[in-house]
Amino acid sequence: MGDIPAREATVHMNTGRRQPLTLVRGQGTRVWDDEGKSYLDFIAGIAVVSLGHANPGLAEVIAKQASTLLQVSNLFYTEPQIELAELLVQHSALDRVFFCNSGAEANEGAIKLARKWGILNRNGAYEIIATHNGFHGRTLGSVAATGTPRYRDPFGPMIPGFVFVDYDDVEAIKAATTPQTAAVLLEPIQGEGGVNVPAPDYLRRVRDWCDEQGILLILDEVQTGTGRTGTLWAYEQAGIEPDIMTLAKGLGGGVPIGAVLSKEACSVFEPGDHGSTYSGNPLVTAAGKYVIQQLTEGGVLENVQERSGQLEQRLAGLEDRSPLVSGQRGAGLLRALVLTSDIAAEVATKAMGRGLLVNPVRPNVVRFMPPLTVTAAEIDEAVDIIDAVLTEVAAG
Repeated sequence: MGDIPAREATVHMNTGRRQPLTLVRGQGTRVWDDEGKSYLDFIAGIAVVSLGHANPGLAEVIAKQASTLLQVSNLFYTEPQIELAELLVQHSALDRVFFCNSGAEANEGAIKLARKWGILNRNGAYEIIATHNGFHGRTLGSVAATGTPRYRDPFGPMIPGFVFVDYDDVEAIKAATTPQTAAVLLEPIQGEGGVNVPAPDYLRRVRDWCDEQGILLILDEVQTGTGRTGTLWAYEQAGIEPDIMTLAKGLGGGVPIGAVLSKEACSVFEPGDHGSTYSGNPLVTAAGKYVIQQLTEGGVLENVQERSGQLEQRLAGLEDRSPLVSGQRGAGLLRALVLTSDIAAEVATKAMGRGLLVNPVRPNVVRFMPPLTVTAAEIDEAVDIIDAVLTEVAAG
């Protein structure tokens, strides 16, 4: 660690809790600290490092683009931006793309798009139904749509127009729908809420309700998209299509990029309605293009599907072995181990001591989201470490 924490304390805003670890290098699913110790990284930059650390192909693409053209603004056309947009449209059910720099920005764009659509097409409707325990970002607009009061309350009156209902409750959405409703905003799986998986027919029933009422369905696939749940987009597994979809995290493989995708019918932005200085710059869109190509042509999605079954089976086995485990849930390589008490932080700390990085996303939930290129041996090693930690905690 050296003097890094002390130096940070003098210059950095304290907006989060650090782990006592300074990481200096990564390769594949492993990272190394400043003392040379290696760790299996099952956090992956919070589901961002989709192709693993220091992926040679991605590094080559980024280096080539960095030495060619980094940023020119959206006053001009650039080839990487158009190429990535074409790939996203080709491989999704959506028709139009706006690039931005993060998941929060993507959700901001989706909120603005839905509001304008509602004002134009639904007699001025601007309200959006969202869910308790949902998470859509930290900006004022996206946090206003986030169904966790402790993220909203410190910042005074929130932007109006958001109505919250329980997740996985279609009847609650129906009851909350009014003439002022423009859209429903959902995560296919609630990631930050604890990897909460809805009933198999939930998204289908919400889609049917939105169609019946003539309102939009926005899916926040910032965490579930880009192959994380075993298909390119999580909505595919529900057999539906959203009107608007937001992306970020794994799309850039580690560089900051977000995207709003929409159907043609609700693509109502006009010049001047929205924008961003850095959005869709050549560096990040070249990286995003490489990531999508690896998912669709390079065998990465197939690896997710194979490793997903292995991780699910191994985590389910812990329920039989440990009295501290009540279950596991998730999809693809977004999975959670549910504990019988609020010991997730202790489990994560002890796992780190044994060389595994995992995320205690809720007091009783440990989240696993390794790179999509994780190997079978690495899955086994990670779960063996968790098994040993649970045995230690139960004994002590």
